[in-house]
Amino acid sequence: MERPTIGLDLGTTHIALAAARSEDEPPAVALLPQVLHEGEVGERPLLPSFLYLPGDELRPEAIALPWDPSRRYVVGSFAREQGARIPARLVSSAKSWLSHAGVDRRQPVLPWGAPEEVPKVSPIEASARYLQHVREAWDHLHPEMPLAELDLVLTVPASFDAVARDLTVEAARMAGLAERMTLLEEPQAALYAWVASHPDWRRQLQVGDLILVCDIGGGTTDFSLIAVLEEEGALELRRVAVGDHILLGGDNMDLALAYAVRARLEQQGQKLDDWQLRALVHSVRQAKEQLFADAGLEAAPVAIPGRGSRLVGGTIRTELDRTTLESTLVDGFFPRVEVSERPSAQRRVGLTALGLPYAHDPAFTRHLAAFLSRQAEATATLPPGVHREGRSFLHPTAVLFNGGVTKAPSIRARILEVLESWIAAEGGQPPKVLEGADPDLAVARGAAYYGLVRKGRGVRIRGGAARSYYVGIERAELAVPGVPPRVDAVCVAPFGMEEGTEVTLPEPLGLWVGEPASFRFFASSARRDDRVGDVVDPAELEELSPIETVLQGEEGAVVPVRLRARLTEVGTLEIAAVESGGREWRLEYQIERR
Repeated sequence: MERPTIGLDLGTTHIALAAARSEDEPPAVALLPQVLHEGEVGERPLLPSFLYLPGDELRPEAIALPWDPSRRYVVGSFAREQGARIPARLVSSAKSWLSHAGVDRRQPVLPWGAPEEVPKVSPIEASARYLQHVREAWDHLHPEMPLAELDLVLTVPASFDAVARDLTVEAARMAGLAERMTLLEEPQAALYAWVASHPDWRRQLQVGDLILVCDIGGGTTDFSLIAVLEEEGALELRRVAVGDHILLGGDNMDLALAYAVRARLEQQGQKLDDWQLRALVHSVRQAKEQLFADAGLEAAPVAIPGRGSRLVGGTIRTELDRTTLESTLVDGFFPRVEVSERPSAQRRVGLTALGLPYAHDPAFTRHLAAFLSRQAEATATLPPGVHREGRSFLHPTAVLFNGGVTKAPSIRARILEVLESWIAAEGGQPPKVLEGADPDLAVARGAAYYGLVRKGRGVRIRGGAARSYYVGIERAELAVPGVPPRVDAVCVAPFGMEEGTEVTLPEPLGLWVGEPASFRFFASSARRDDRVGDVVDPAELEELSPIETVLQGEEGAVVPVRLRARLTEVGTLEIAAVESGGREWRLEYQIERR
């Protein structure tokens, strides 16, 4: 029997696995064994992305796994359940932390803000433990074909920069899954899943269509635009734009619902401390999922543990009703706005608590308006059938919803209502909806299908690098007191650069070796016309994490080199400085010295 290709969706709130054997059959979702309740193991299609680090409140056998009876942490359903009781020991949103440049992602910082006695892990280690659990769960059910020996496609947000992608690969390597792995953007995976489940997709789309993939998950929001073109008489799909990394999703909604429930409790004389609020957030998430799953249910129970690190003081019980759910989420997060509106930038307080850089404006519709307007010229180089002059924003002709948030019919309806009003104001036609599969599972299914595409079977979405990348070059200028040396940003990897390709900067540069040096990198999702070697003002770009290192060589020497950039088949960016004699220094986020 042919060995399957595997798609793995490492989501912020859920993880899913799917296997594909043939482009003629939809990819099958794999079941993942996990601890469901204390002392109970079962199989589920989704593995919640939660890691619980127990103290002495759980017996070892309570979280024992069939393949590891002595495991001292728990991942999945029971981790989420237990974390709602004792949130100080729960790691969540590890994926968002993995992309956060404001912390050292290799340092043990999670659970964020937990007391001293709670053991901590790094964002990379948390992600690696999720992936390790998936590998072990698959191998437990399929010992004849270990996951590490299969072709694996791991998905990442389209908005992940080169650093976050590299760190994701590192986490997979720690889990023993990097040898046969490649990366794929989640919105593309969602469209691949739709193609895989619609053999007649060419009849539903036509040349000139512009597909908006609206992916709203638990912790992040991704917008992507994919154009339908014609290549030698056949339809071709090409990704033409991706949005910025927006830390806004279902987690924000859960917090808003928790605030609404807390306000009601306070009116009844019940006061909650910060840790009880965290527990309330997890409880209302479960209530929200119940209400969205059962349209006939008018309310779902909510339980909050008593104060303290243990279950003492009595449990507070209340409920989340459908009216509160709809008014808080639809009107609060998806308001009716004009396409000219932009996300609000609140005035910063001088001091702020350290943590994830969440979006300040919770209105998804404003973020969508900003994306479509900012990318108005993304189709300028495409045939006239796709690009229309005189429009203030790009008009999608089709919408594909993805992510758990978009499972709610009321939310989908509001997004469409707002989008249709913008397009109608400029004389356009309302977009059609591409009805897909379960948004919780589509990314895994699409990733598995993409594994077949890489083998030459099925239709491929073209696109290449979702961003342009730049390196900072210090100018050779006369020193002036009080004025630091100016830095230019030079393009080393242009937008759309295909995987497996390599480019070299035309002009030589000087490389400091033998002493500490800082290498600065930048990126842009909007500058699509820059070419290799173009010089750009860094103020127009997003700065990535720098590399601080000492490159091997004579102390304080400057070596003439040329910069070479390669977009790997995995989807990560490699940059190397190459001397004329062949000596090479690789400038990676995990430095290898040569």
